[in-house]
Amino acid sequence: MFAMLDAPGSLQEKFKLLKDSGIDGVELNAPGQFKAEEVREACKVTGLEIEGVVDAFHWQINLADPDPKIRATGVEYLKQGLRECAAFGGTSLLLVPAVVTPRVSYDDAYKRSQEEIRKALSVAQETGVKIAVENVWNQFLLSPLEAARFIDEFHSPWIGWHFDIGNVLYIGWPEQWIPILGSRIVKLHFKEFSRKKRDSEGLWKGFQVELLEGDNNWPAIMKALDDIGYNTWACAEVPGGGAERMKFISGRLDRILAM
Repeated sequence: MFAMLDAPGSLQEKFKLLKDSGIDGVELNAPGQFKAEEVREACKVTGLEIEGVVDAFHWQINLADPDPKIRATGVEYLKQGLRECAAFGGTSLLLVPAVVTPRVSYDDAYKRSQEEIRKALSVAQETGVKIAVENVWNQFLLSPLEAARFIDEFHSPWIGWHFDIGNVLYIGWPEQWIPILGSRIVKLHFKEFSRKKRDSEGLWKGFQVELLEGDNNWPAIMKALDDIGYNTWACAEVPGGGAERMKFISGRLDRILAM
């Protein structure tokens, strides 16, 4: 993820740093964060590819908000993000579809988010960019069976799942989710989680562990991905830094992908 990089310089210089670190592609935020011509030129010069984008507004302007005007704004940002992703050369947009809160019930989150996402499916088809719903700590879609059902109810090839391997460890096991989600998985986020650190230091401390040093059973995860025929991007979402940190992360990814 581009936000992981902490280094000075132009977009082209930053892309070159990533490429020189052994990284093949990058995930940007959209819409309104980057100029398409600058992104395309930086990719052309450096050889770095755009994996996809993350909706830059899906948390604060949520598709399940009780206010229909806010939901409508969220849909417009979603459509704009799809168009920008296509202009960058990416193939998917990561979306947090809803956040369940005391204000937003689970059933309302389900119904509203589906209704609003349907309004953007024609733009996904037009651009060739898939909407990829991510499993995050939003108190929503808490099992792989429910996640699969949520996607299937759209009856569209233009929506799937952005599977975050580390996020699942709090409530389950990634290798059990993967065969159920199957071909619905559009993209992956790779990160770790330590249940021991969670229990001894606090919930969010669980993420403060390096790739290959948490509770992920990587051989089982990689076998499950092989079994469903997954063959596209693995995107790191871990604490970032400068050039040396990017090389370290790239090396850990290489070790995982070799399993």
